[in-house]
Amino acid sequence: MKTILVTGAAGFIGAHLSQRLTRAGVDVVGLDNINDYYDPQLKRDRMAALAAGDRFIHEAVDLGDRAAMEQLFSRYRFDAVVNLAAQAGVRYSLINPQSYVDTNLVGFVNILEGCRHGGVKHLVYASSSSVYGANTRMPFSVHDNVDHPVSLYAASKKANELMAHTYSHLFGLPTTGLRFFTVYGPWGRPDMALFLFTKAILAGQPIDVFNYGRMERDFTYIDDIVEGVFRVIFKIPEPDLAWSGNAPDPASSYCPYRVYNIGNNNKEQLLRYIEVLENCLGRVAEKNLLPMQPGDVPATYADVDDLVRDFDYRPSTTLEYGVARFVEWYRDYFRR
Repeated sequence: MKTILVTGAAGFIGAHLSQRLTRAGVDVVGLDNINDYYDPQLKRDRMAALAAGDRFIHEAVDLGDRAAMEQLFSRYRFDAVVNLAAQAGVRYSLINPQSYVDTNLVGFVNILEGCRHGGVKHLVYASSSSVYGANTRMPFSVHDNVDHPVSLYAASKKANELMAHTYSHLFGLPTTGLRFFTVYGPWGRPDMALFLFTKAILAGQPIDVFNYGRMERDFTYIDDIVEGVFRVIFKIPEPDLAWSGNAPDPASSYCPYRVYNIGNNNKEQLLRYIEVLENCLGRVAEKNLLPMQPGDVPATYADVDDLVRDFDYRPSTTLEYGVARFVEWYRDYFRR
């Protein structure tokens, strides 16, 4: 793999992954239109700090622009594509649903078509733990049915998995979907809980705690996510010869298609998460306890046995270590 396209390269995971790839000697073309879903300056600073270098080229292209995407795939010969660009956020999908269609659906078709016609050897794409929706069996397994999403964001990510399978079936395009579980760490997104909580606590403002604090999440540190994605890129999926249509396994297929969870395999109470943050900040949070928000789920918990089996890898960073690293970065970044 000499040249890899990373979409969403100014994003939280994309910039960290671009850094990991370039340090491994891979040339990275980083696509990102640096939109204003959140502060574009943070995106530019993140990309400059993590991704920039001799092996990195930034392409300011909109994933939903069909003509621009066709031109991109004609200018470069990509060995692999990692699609991390997406309209993220469960709650925002209640406000601006069209943005999810434009990026997560139209944009993903543009990626699939580029891979199909560009001879790409492997498409790795971001799915989400949100696809588990109304599922209540814990831990969440990729072998379970996920046909009951509770947000448009989740539905768009499930659609990506279905669309990827179609291209694996029709055109033999090897695809691997990765269901990320609540990623956090330095250079994180400002719409995520850790960022919002830190900002509010340092400003002496209350934090909004939904479902009256009775939330559980499989918090996964950014370095664990990046290492998992890195390993997946270089292992191209093959048809599962044991797959049967009589008892179909959603995680694999008769064509070169796979889906994996990447999570910490350890659910934590939201109130414990806040307690660890309070200890790192040396301040106690004033909590504004609120009911569950529409589209949200009370708990997430990843079964990562398939990831361990196929890649000899299990995310393992502790909450205490990960939150401390985020707080160090946050204080340094905003001090500057």
